[in-house]
Amino acid sequence: METYTGRDARDPARVQDWLGPHSSTAVDWPLDALLLAKGPTTVSVVLPARDEERTVGEIVSIIRRDLVEAVPLVDEILVVDSRSTDATAARAAAAGARVVHQDQVLPELPPLSGKGEALWKGLAATTGDVVVFADSDVRNFGAHFISGLLGPLLTDPRIQFVKGAYERPYTGPDGTVQRGAGGRVTELVARPLLNLYWPELAGFVQPLGGEYAARRTALERVPFATEYGVEFGLLVDLLETIGLDAMAQVDLGSREHSHQSTTALGRMAGQIILTAWSRLERQGRIVTSEPPSTGLLQFAPDRQATWHDVSVAERPPLATLPRPAGVKEDVA
Repeated sequence: METYTGRDARDPARVQDWLGPHSSTAVDWPLDALLLAKGPTTVSVVLPARDEERTVGEIVSIIRRDLVEAVPLVDEILVVDSRSTDATAARAAAAGARVVHQDQVLPELPPLSGKGEALWKGLAATTGDVVVFADSDVRNFGAHFISGLLGPLLTDPRIQFVKGAYERPYTGPDGTVQRGAGGRVTELVARPLLNLYWPELAGFVQPLGGEYAARRTALERVPFATEYGVEFGLLVDLLETIGLDAMAQVDLGSREHSHQSTTALGRMAGQIILTAWSRLERQGRIVTSEPPSTGLLQFAPDRQATWHDVSVAERPPLATLPRPAGVKEDVA
């Protein structure tokens, strides 16, 4: 892949320079070509899952059938059970995944909650040279969600991080499908923040998307926000660590998944804003006499108020910790 020309970070043309040579589609990466390019590189797929018994088994089965048995691109499938109360762990194991509970990975550390915690624990519990993260609630999952992300990483040693791009339809309560109407927090919170403060990242179509892949050496050098700010934080931190030229995106088509309530999205938005705030502080771009509040007061339709804590903890770069001796499997 070519490099973009040296323009000011706030010049929109800089993003255009990056987009062309750093963008591709899943169909650009046929499996036979990827297998030839793979060589000795090992690949781990990490699926964080909390109460996803309806979808996780099929996702694991597709990866195992198409990318382990038919074409051996993937060496390891790990499902990180994030304190599920349903049969997520059992169904993932039955489909052929190795399953661990997030609290059983690095158990000497105080347990934390959230999606980012599951991702960080998944990184710690795997060994692949390349790690692919994918959500476990996708309803139209295909093997191309994984192979597409692997394409740039297996064929270009300069690329260290690949983000999935896709169209996100929104299915309303009445079943009506609105194309491109998904990703409400992305459009209302994440995209404006990136354009304002990290305009180099404005070219990522789905900055909060859960499908992305990276070289282990890159992922182990950055911290992980433990809640829903994890994807935002990774983009910003990797930009600072590896640079935009080492980042790419692949169009995966359309992605359908379960939608969260507006109140849940409000809490997610609060966590993303706090994650962005912490990065601005860390980069010396804002100075404040006191930290922002971590409380969010939300109102039900009957005007009853509920206070929520949207604070975001953070796990350190994994490279700063001793390598774990091992973890127990959780197939209960």
